Amino acid sequence: MNMHHEMSHDEIIRSKLTALRCEHRDLDEAISALASQQLTSSVALQRLKKQKLVLKDQIARLEDEITPDIIA
Repeated sequence: MNMHHEMSHDEIIRSKLTALRCEHRDLDEAISALASQQLTSSVALQRLKKQKLVLKDQIARLEDEITPDIIA
């Protein structure tokens, strides 16, 4: 039997969030590892930090998309 399950919009967003959070965590670890080395290029470190900020913004945007608006 061929059961075709299409992911809902929220499921797709949650899947993307999981991937982005994993990538964000990996970048965090890479930044920590580079920062602990004495011969680290500050340009490389800045590039990774900027990449991490971009991911953080993407995560925040997706979280806002799946969080219902609550009128107080």
